[in-house]
Amino acid sequence: MAAPEVGRGHVIADTGSENAAARPGPRTLAEDLRARGDEAVAALLRARPDLVSPVPNDLTQLATRAGTRASVLRALERLDHFVLQAAEALAVAPGPCPYETLLALMTGDEESEAGGPRGPRAGGPGPVAAALPGAVGVLRDNALVWGADDRLTLVRTARDLLVPSAAAPSPTGLGPTVAEATAGMSPGRLQEILADTGLPATHDPVSAVAALAGLLGDRAGLRELLDLAPDGAAAVLDKLVWGPPYGEVTGASEPVRAATATTPVQWLLARGVLLPAGPRNVVLPREAALSLRGGRAHREPLPVPPPLEVAAAHGPAMADATAAGQAFGATRTVEELLKSWQTGGPAVLRAGGLSVRDLKRTAVELEVPEPVAAFWLELAYGAGLLASDGEVDEVYAPTPAYDEWLLLAPQERWARLVAGWLPATRTPGAVGARDAKGRALAALGPGLDRSLAPEVRRRVLALLASLPEGAAATPDSVLARLRWEWPRRGAGPDDTLSRLARWTLEEGELLGVTGRGALASFGRDVLDGSAERAAARLRPLLPEPLDHVLLQADLTAVAPGPLMAPLAEFMDTAADVESKGGATVYRFTPGSVRRALDAGRTADDLHAFLTAHSRTPVPQPLTYLIDDVARRHGRLRVGAASAYLRCDDDALLAEILADRRAAGLGLRRLAPTVLASRTEPTALLERLRGMGFAPAAESAEGDVLITRADAHRTPPRAAPVPVPDGPAVPDERLLSAAVKAIRAGDRAATAVRGPSGERRAVPRTSSAETLATVQAAVLTGDPLWIGYVNAEGAASQRVIEPVKVEGGYVTAYDHTTEEVRTFSLHRITGTAELTNGTP
Repeated sequence: MAAPEVGRGHVIADTGSENAAARPGPRTLAEDLRARGDEAVAALLRARPDLVSPVPNDLTQLATRAGTRASVLRALERLDHFVLQAAEALAVAPGPCPYETLLALMTGDEESEAGGPRGPRAGGPGPVAAALPGAVGVLRDNALVWGADDRLTLVRTARDLLVPSAAAPSPTGLGPTVAEATAGMSPGRLQEILADTGLPATHDPVSAVAALAGLLGDRAGLRELLDLAPDGAAAVLDKLVWGPPYGEVTGASEPVRAATATTPVQWLLARGVLLPAGPRNVVLPREAALSLRGGRAHREPLPVPPPLEVAAAHGPAMADATAAGQAFGATRTVEELLKSWQTGGPAVLRAGGLSVRDLKRTAVELEVPEPVAAFWLELAYGAGLLASDGEVDEVYAPTPAYDEWLLLAPQERWARLVAGWLPATRTPGAVGARDAKGRALAALGPGLDRSLAPEVRRRVLALLASLPEGAAATPDSVLARLRWEWPRRGAGPDDTLSRLARWTLEEGELLGVTGRGALASFGRDVLDGSAERAAARLRPLLPEPLDHVLLQADLTAVAPGPLMAPLAEFMDTAADVESKGGATVYRFTPGSVRRALDAGRTADDLHAFLTAHSRTPVPQPLTYLIDDVARRHGRLRVGAASAYLRCDDDALLAEILADRRAAGLGLRRLAPTVLASRTEPTALLERLRGMGFAPAAESAEGDVLITRADAHRTPPRAAPVPVPDGPAVPDERLLSAAVKAIRAGDRAATAVRGPSGERRAVPRTSSAETLATVQAAVLTGDPLWIGYVNAEGAASQRVIEPVKVEGGYVTAYDHTTEEVRTFSLHRITGTAELTNGTP
C-alpha cells in the first residue's frame, strides 16, 4: 500500500532541481530544519515559544534545543490525544519508521480479532487513516518528527519519554521487545526456548533472539503455537495483551521446559510467549502483544474529539438575562465586601492569607458558603481592589483603585472584575486544600497559583462559545473534550485539569459570564478580548440605578432597586442594611445616625438629603431620632492623655464617674469639665458609645475629628501578576526577526566548506590579507564570512556585506543582526568568501 502524502509543506525540498526527489533525505533534525522555509521555522517557534528565548544562533542550536528534555516535555503536553497516540506508536516502532508501518500500528489489519478500527477499505480510508497525515504534520511542525515519509524519525528525547518500561509503562500498554526482555538471559536458556517452540537451534544469542522475535511477530505462526496451549493460557494473555504487560507469579525466573510445564503460565514461559521480568514477574513481549492485537498499538485510536453534549437549550435572551442578573449581583457583592473592610479588614496571617475564622465570618456577612466567599475575596484581590496595607500590624483593606472603581458604571465595574479574573493564575477553588507539606491553603495566601488556569478558562469558554447561543454543555462532556485536547496536561493525583475546568464553570456562573450554563452574548465579547463591547452589550440588561428611597414610619427605608452612587453611599453611612434582595431595606438607628454625624454631616444636612431623595414624606419619628442624636452628639469630647474626656456639662461627667460600667476606664477628674483616662481614645470612644452616650473625637487643637468609613486605604497596589505557564508566544514582528537572525547565523556557520563538503574552521588570515579581502568586497559588493572577537573577548562568526573601509574600521551590513554595524579591523580574526551562495 502506497503511503499517502503526509505533511506536504512541512518539509520543504529543493524544488529548483529536477533531481531533488532523488536526493537522500535529511540525516539530522538540523538538516531537516534547514530544508524548511521561513514560514515553517516561524510556525515551529510559534508552537514552541521556549525555543526562541533566547534566539538560537543557528539552526543546529535550534535543533539541539528542540531535543532537550524540558522542551520536549512541554511540546508533548500541548499535543491532542490522537497526535500523541501517533507519537506513541512511533516510539514503539523501530526507527526510522516508514509511514506504512505507522499506519499499520494505528489501524491494525484485516486479520485483527480484537475488534476496533481497521485499515482502509474499498470505500476509502477510515477515520484513523484519514486523520493520520494531519497528526504526522503536527509532529513535524513541532519538530518532534523529521524525515521523509519512508523514514519518519521521532526525536530521541521524545522516544525516551514515550517508550515503555517497567518503571514508566507506556499508554499503549506494550511491554519491552524480545531483545530487551532477554538481555540478561543465558545463551543456554535461549536455546531451550527455541527447542521448545520447535525453532531450529542457532549459533549465537543474537540469532536466537531474532528467531524468537520473528516467531512472536508472525501472527500466523503465533496462532498455530497458541492453538496447542492448554486451557487457561488464553485467559492469561487476555489480561496482559492490552496492558499492563507485567504479571505477578511465583517462581517466574526459574527455568521451565515444555515437558515439565504444569500450568498455563509455565507453558507460555517455556515457549517464550511470556518472559521472566524478575523473581516474581513475567512480561508479555511487544512482538507477541502486537500480534495478538492485530498489529494495533492502541486499543482505541481516537482521531475525532468527543462531542460536546447539550445539557439544556435556553433562549439567548433568557441566558443573557440570567447572566446579567449574576453580573449585577457580582458587582454588588464585591462592593459590599469591601465596604465592610473600609476601616481595616481582618489581620494578615504570619504566613500570608486570611485565617479560617475570618473566612467564616466573611461568609456569614455575605450570606454565602465559604468557598464562594473565597472566590469573591480572590476576585477583588485579582482586580487590584483589595490588598494588605503593609503596616506593622498588617490588615487587609481596599486599595485606592477601589475608589476609582466605585465611580464607574455597573457594567464597567463588571468588566473590570472579569478582566482580572480571566488571566488570573490564582485559583480560589483550592482554598482549604493541603499543600505538599500538609498545610491548609488560605484565601488570599500563597500556594493558590496554577499556571494552567488562564488557558483552561479561555478554552472552557471557547468550547461553550462553539455551541448555539443559549445552549449549555454538560460538565462531563467539557471535561472529556479537554482531556482529549490535553491528555498530558494537568495529569496527576489531583487531576488538576478537571478541577480547573469545574472551577471555571462555577466561577463563570457566579460572575455572570454564563447564565444557566450557557455563555452570554457579552461573555463572548469578553472571550474575544473586547471588554468595552461586552460592557456596552451588558448595559441595557442591567437595572437603572434609582435616585430615591421610600421612607417609612417604622424608621426603615426601602430601596426598590439599585441606588445611584451618592445615595447608596449616604444610605450605607446613615442606616444599617436590614435585608437584601430585589429591594433593600435599611433601618435608621441611633448608632447609624451617629455614624453619619461622625462622618461630618450635620442634622440639617441629613434632613435636607432625606427630603430631596424620598418619594414619601419624611416620617416624624425619623426627624425626632436625627434631632435627638444630634443634640447629644459632641457634648462629650475624647482626646489623648492616654485619653481625656471633656464636657461643658459637669453633671454629665459626674454621671459617667458614678456609672459602674465606667470602672474599667481608669477615669479621674482633672477639672470640673475634664476627665482623664488610662484607656486609648479609640477604645474609650467605643466604650462610651456602648454605655449609651454619643461622644465625638477631637484633635489636639480641640477640633472635632471627622471619621469617614473609607478613611483606611492601602498604599497604591497593582493587581497581582499572573504566573505564566512557560514563555509567551512571540508576536509576529519578533518571530520574523528571530527567523532572520537564525538564518543569518546558520549561513555563517555552514557557508564555508571544503572541496569534499566538510566544514572548515573559522577563517584565519593575516591583517594585510583581511584588509585586502574587505576592500575588494567593498568594490564587488560580495558578502564575506568573518571571525570576530568583541570587546569582551567573545568570539563569533558573521556574514557581512562591507560598505566602506576607513580609519581602521569597516562599515558593513551584518546579516546576523539585520543591521548596519561598524567592525574594528584588528578584531577580525580572518575572512573568507562564501562558496555555497550568497546570503
